[in-house]
Amino acid sequence: MNIATKVTPKMIATKDVSLDDKYISDHGSAYMTGIQALVRLPLAQTRRDELNGLHTAGFISGYRGSPVGNYDNFLWQIGGILKDHHVVFQPGINEDLAATAIWGTQQANLAGQGKYDGVTSWWYGKGPGVDRSGDVLRHANLAGTAEHGGVVALFGDDHSCKSSTVPHQSEHVMIGCGIPIFYPTSVQHILDLGVHAVAMSRFAGLWTSMKLVSEIVETSASVNVDLDRVIPVIPEDVDFPADGVNIRWPDHGIQQEQRLYQHRLPAVLAYARANQLNQTTWPCENARIGIVASGKGYLDTIEALRILGIENETAQQLGLRVYQVGLIWPLEPQGIREFAEGLKELIVVEEKRPILESQIKDELYSLPDQQRPHVFGKAIHGKGEWSTSIEEAPLIGHYEFQPEPIAKMLAARFLQLDLPQNLRQQIQNRIDLLQKAEQESRRVLDLADRKPYFCSGCPHNTSTVVPEGSRALGGIGCHYIAVSLDRGTETFSQMGGEGVSWAGASHFTNEKHIFANLGDGTYFHSGYLAIRQAIAANINITYKILYNDAVAMTGGQHVDGHLSVAQLTRQLDAEGIKKQVIVTDEPALIHAEEHLAPNVEIRHRNDLDAVQRELRDISGVTALVYVQTCASEKRRRRKRDMYPDPAERLYINSDICEGCGDCSKKSNCLSIEPVETALGTKRQINQSSCNKDFTCVEGFCPSFVTVHTRDMKRPDKFEGFAPGWPERPVLPQLDRTPSRIMVGGVGGTGVVTVGALLGMAAHLEGKAARVMDMAGLAQKGGTVYSYVQLASDDEQISATKIPAGQCDLLIGADAVVAGSNAALSRLKPNAMVIVNEDGSPTSDFINKRDWFAPITDLINRLRGRVDQGKLVSLPAARIATQVLGDAIFANQLLLGMAWQSGQIPLLRESIEKAIQLNGTAVEKNLEAFRVGCHLASDPDLAKRLLDSLPKQQVPQTLPELIDDRSVRLQDYWNDAYAHTYRNLAEQAAKVLPEELASTIATQLYRVMAYKDEYEVARLLTGASFKKSIESQFGRGVRLSYHLAPPTLGTNVRKRIFGYWMRFPMMLLARLQWLRETFLDPFARQEERQHEHAWRDRYIDFVKALVAAPQQYDLTVAAQIAELPAEVRGFGHVKMQAMQSANQRWDELSTQLNNNT
Repeated sequence: MNIATKVTPKMIATKDVSLDDKYISDHGSAYMTGIQALVRLPLAQTRRDELNGLHTAGFISGYRGSPVGNYDNFLWQIGGILKDHHVVFQPGINEDLAATAIWGTQQANLAGQGKYDGVTSWWYGKGPGVDRSGDVLRHANLAGTAEHGGVVALFGDDHSCKSSTVPHQSEHVMIGCGIPIFYPTSVQHILDLGVHAVAMSRFAGLWTSMKLVSEIVETSASVNVDLDRVIPVIPEDVDFPADGVNIRWPDHGIQQEQRLYQHRLPAVLAYARANQLNQTTWPCENARIGIVASGKGYLDTIEALRILGIENETAQQLGLRVYQVGLIWPLEPQGIREFAEGLKELIVVEEKRPILESQIKDELYSLPDQQRPHVFGKAIHGKGEWSTSIEEAPLIGHYEFQPEPIAKMLAARFLQLDLPQNLRQQIQNRIDLLQKAEQESRRVLDLADRKPYFCSGCPHNTSTVVPEGSRALGGIGCHYIAVSLDRGTETFSQMGGEGVSWAGASHFTNEKHIFANLGDGTYFHSGYLAIRQAIAANINITYKILYNDAVAMTGGQHVDGHLSVAQLTRQLDAEGIKKQVIVTDEPALIHAEEHLAPNVEIRHRNDLDAVQRELRDISGVTALVYVQTCASEKRRRRKRDMYPDPAERLYINSDICEGCGDCSKKSNCLSIEPVETALGTKRQINQSSCNKDFTCVEGFCPSFVTVHTRDMKRPDKFEGFAPGWPERPVLPQLDRTPSRIMVGGVGGTGVVTVGALLGMAAHLEGKAARVMDMAGLAQKGGTVYSYVQLASDDEQISATKIPAGQCDLLIGADAVVAGSNAALSRLKPNAMVIVNEDGSPTSDFINKRDWFAPITDLINRLRGRVDQGKLVSLPAARIATQVLGDAIFANQLLLGMAWQSGQIPLLRESIEKAIQLNGTAVEKNLEAFRVGCHLASDPDLAKRLLDSLPKQQVPQTLPELIDDRSVRLQDYWNDAYAHTYRNLAEQAAKVLPEELASTIATQLYRVMAYKDEYEVARLLTGASFKKSIESQFGRGVRLSYHLAPPTLGTNVRKRIFGYWMRFPMMLLARLQWLRETFLDPFARQEERQHEHAWRDRYIDFVKALVAAPQQYDLTVAAQIAELPAEVRGFGHVKMQAMQSANQRWDELSTQLNNNT
């Protein structure tokens, strides 16, 4: 990728493309993901059958789960196309019942009443679904398939436990059921093997299966969709019984088993042999070493060889041949024997426990010693899987591996051979570089960690909290995240077993009660049986049934059937639940529901803690049904006008906010973000990510106002952009190596979209592209990567992820993600980095109120990793908000910068076309891309744009700080009060070290400017606040206020006051002269009296310190001087903080006095 060329519009060769091409086109190429390839397979099969004179139908059923979590979503999107192809999509309520329905499709013609010649069926599920479906899989496979029907089981395995509770490897279950297993290596391979899987199923009369991992099925690529690309060869030399091998009735289990092992599986091997499902992809006549691999392991192996500098040609010098296995069980024996012929060593590369290795050893064991190669994989020569120690094993048998460890293992084997010196030195040099990079990577620790977390406004932010003194058991779903948080949720069970572990544990513990989280999707799947078991066992447990109206973890699907709140309550009542309470954010809607179970209480979510305390004291099984729609699903539906979008937005008055963090604790919401002001770190609401849950307003603070508008103000047009597009850059040209681009950011912000756009743009130009998205549970506010590889030829792309030290361009949509070790380790020294320096908080911010993303350190780390001048950082989110009205367009802006910088070997027009095809906010995304191009072509443009925005004047020196705070105190009360402050602060500046004096100047202001009723009223009605509201929402918007005035008593929740409240507050603000006089109606409050005492104590401390600084230990004094920084908030929040600070002050005073 080192040849650059000037590109002009005349060179464009984009195609006319429809997004439906991937499903309906029978010629040429189409761009699709692995999941979309699975959607295409049933459609193409009916068209293929029609060409062959068969009138067939299709049937799809299963249960979602990563990496096939979005399969059903894509199928629902093309309901009309499915119908036209006689394909029925009927999701199962769980995996085993779906498999039972699939079994039934093969029985459709047994009674002679069938509508079609046959039904081709497709079951889908992830590893746990395979486990729970073992019984029906065994029965159905033994029964067999119809002659013109067939069944393919699509099973997804999560080797690295990214989106699961435990890692999975499902092959052993399939093998136990006698179901052949295909393992594709690419999107194209999914299409090709899918054709063979159906043909094999029909020919051999059994189910077949296809193993799917996220690195393959979540990849996008341009593929050949010619309907005649694969033409199955049906073996003619198979000795079938006279009555065949397909399903029949009546049939007996003994005959079924005999038929499976004596006829069907031998037919599978014959089919595999006839169709060359396993192939030598790197042939070598005089090979001495061979590698066997399949699926992801095959791609990793090829990339590992390239890391060592070994291509197909170099392999001839090495004496190396490579075997790709498409059907991993049963392994076709003739092909592996032929491949092994003449080899001294045979290396098997496969993740998890051995499947191929065991079969290869079994097949080659009987060969004479001089003909039998040494087989290595999970075991070394002369030992088995369990006698080989971990230290001896060439490859680990758990987790997953990447190309790098394979490269090291292969190098160790190769270097033991008699090699030409130049080849030996090349391999050694490559390994030395790899090991050096790994050592550097281990020395660098991540500065911040972006862990998965609940979405903004997620019901689970609140629903998974338990009362003090209680514990909860985790369950399957988004709420599983609670297990990793400090909120009393411990341990979990398999899906459908939620809470049942307590039926065992409760007999042997002094703990009397426990809560169990159970999502509505899991309840419908199998969880209701767990409740039945708990009732049968008569245990003390409260099920928190989290009814959020969507299976959010896998894409926001509805429950596979109808389950209303009323139905749910009646089911629970019929099962014998002792008591059930509905807790919801919208009680009125629940009251309007008909046919609720009798005696069901309906309470507001504000009463959650009280309700839980009540239920835990009831003996037996109780239920709390928490009803609130999934926040992400609300956002999706609002975009489609399918869900009410309240014309309200919450806004925080930063002048009132004290940064106490109570709003974050109440809401657990990441849309509450830190913002730096002249008075320190405060809070703001990210209006782009806010899902209008409004729980944050429960924070005990008067800074919140409701702005009665749905939309933000349109940004003022910035005149600094030239019309049209900047001059075209010199673009890199693809040669023998691919261009590798990594996009890193936060889940749910459009990172995956950027990768998809680049992939589609490459497809439009006829270039090879592979895009692999790494998300999983990370889509919930965690780290997301999109690995984009562009090449002139698909053969140049091997690994799905970008290997270490191979990334040409990093688009860092989030600095925490971009500056992580995972991203740094992949960068080339001459890589280009374009990073957004606007940081969004991680989940650490929820409980650490002063947490800030170390943006400067992260960017410096990136800068030190690449060559000088190769890093560009800018506040992309702020620019996108200012120019386009929403930070969500920051990613497209960064993409434009990357393209204009000459880092992407694609035409601008192709990217524009991809944006248009994507169909989402097309004009805004195109504009964001264009803005990014201008920013890259004019480096000073960003500065001019940011300079045009209003800025807060932040004091830079101690005198400036004192001046600023003095003016503020004049506004707060009067000149005399300000003079008291100035006098003390200036005395401190004269006699104390500058750092201590600066601390005193800051904290003295804090204790003197305590926010009483007069000050809150002034700040809510002042010109500054009005200006900040108008800058974001425009003029004339109506406000409501959230206040807990003392006249309403103590320890009460805030109430909403309409815009009329502005006028009493304006009057109250003018009465600030009453403050601390005998006429002050608020001065006698306990809170005010504590604030006065706190202020006076601090003033006395400062007076004593400046009067005789030499008498005190200034190190201890500095600690006391900083204590007011911890006293923040309002009401009980502030009083608790003040009590702790006073206790700490007393401790420090002892040390201070001892050192006088």
